[in-house]
Amino acid sequence: MEQTLPLMDQARQAFDQALVLAQEWLLSPAAWSQFALLIGAYLLARIVNRIVAPRLTRMLTPAADNQSIIASTRRYVLILVPLLLPLLAYGFTAIGEAVTRSLFGSGAVIAFGKRVFLFLAARALAKHILTDPFLKLLARFVLVPVAALYAIGFLDEVVLALEETRFGLGNISFSLLALIRGAIAASLLFWLGQWSNSQSAAYIEKQPMRPAIRQLIIKASEFAIFGVAFLLLMNIMGISLSSLAIIGGAVGVGLGFGLQKIASNFISGVILLVEGQATVGDYVELDGGEAGTIIKMTARATILETFDGRWIVVPNEDFITTRVVNYSDAGSANRIAVDFSVSYDTDINKVPGIIEAAVATHPGVLNEPEGPDCELRGFGDSGIDFGVEFWVEGIDDGKNKYASDVLFLIWNALKDNNIEIPYPHRVIEVKGPMPT
Repeated sequence: MEQTLPLMDQARQAFDQALVLAQEWLLSPAAWSQFALLIGAYLLARIVNRIVAPRLTRMLTPAADNQSIIASTRRYVLILVPLLLPLLAYGFTAIGEAVTRSLFGSGAVIAFGKRVFLFLAARALAKHILTDPFLKLLARFVLVPVAALYAIGFLDEVVLALEETRFGLGNISFSLLALIRGAIAASLLFWLGQWSNSQSAAYIEKQPMRPAIRQLIIKASEFAIFGVAFLLLMNIMGISLSSLAIIGGAVGVGLGFGLQKIASNFISGVILLVEGQATVGDYVELDGGEAGTIIKMTARATILETFDGRWIVVPNEDFITTRVVNYSDAGSANRIAVDFSVSYDTDINKVPGIIEAAVATHPGVLNEPEGPDCELRGFGDSGIDFGVEFWVEGIDDGKNKYASDVLFLIWNALKDNNIEIPYPHRVIEVKGPMPT
């Protein structure tokens, strides 16, 4: 109850001051002239906005198929056109404030109106212009309340109260204002870093270069952007950058003792990106038996996707220290071989021509570096063994069933030419008389 009374007294005192100020404004000729100037500034702003806004919209609107940086910038500026009216009113009101202060020596009414126009601009920005969820949330709960406090003239008092509210952590003392300012700055800086990183990555992806080099440049730009954001945040928070040397030393000791594998994998990842021995989209097989298509390369590991849809996380160090078979190599051709057999009653001199012609009809089989080649492999127990080798663009995986398709072609070709495909025969010799 004792704490409630001072608050009620302060509220009553603020109300009395506002009542006295309102009476002064209503009874003062200077105040009425300021009201008139305020209304005139607003009407003039509406007239100018009606003339300028359509022309500005036509001038800033680029062609629909224009995707250049200048066109994108013009589209961003075009979004801000609805702010023209409150900003024009703010500017004209500022001119009116200068006139009233020179004539009457005061301009409290028109200065209040100027701050209200600024509040309306902030509200329009938060409600109608910003589309990003994070920026919209920040504008709604930070920008608009600050603009409202500034409009009614309480911003300085609130800032002073936040500055006087202090917290202690050991030998470090900081104010509530510093915490709020740091949180807002960190949010904005890292959102800006994320946006810059996505824009730079999209731009780099369009450049003609090796995929591995492209990924390396994207990662380097990401580290640079967020590194600069972190340094700016330290400066805004008032933390001396010299203290980061101690943190850097501790991190170095940690890398030397406990984080050797992480450092090794990170360096191996950089080497992989620079040399381009394996990149996203390649089908690789490691010495340990892991095999799959590379779908993502991170700073610590490379992710492979197997035929059955499973992901294998392989440390980057394994690509440097072990044997790696790359079946794709950015889309190079691969040779595949399938085996089959024919009966001993077959004229084997006709088989190569028949099979090579049949395999060549497959749309995925290449003629370069050479066409299908049918070879005699040996004489088996049940039939004569042949093998056909052919080149394709890619590998035999779940999407490309080259071996299966070629075996179908071989079966149909042999059947069309009345060539028998043998199956195992066994001869049983019974010694002695047959049982009764």
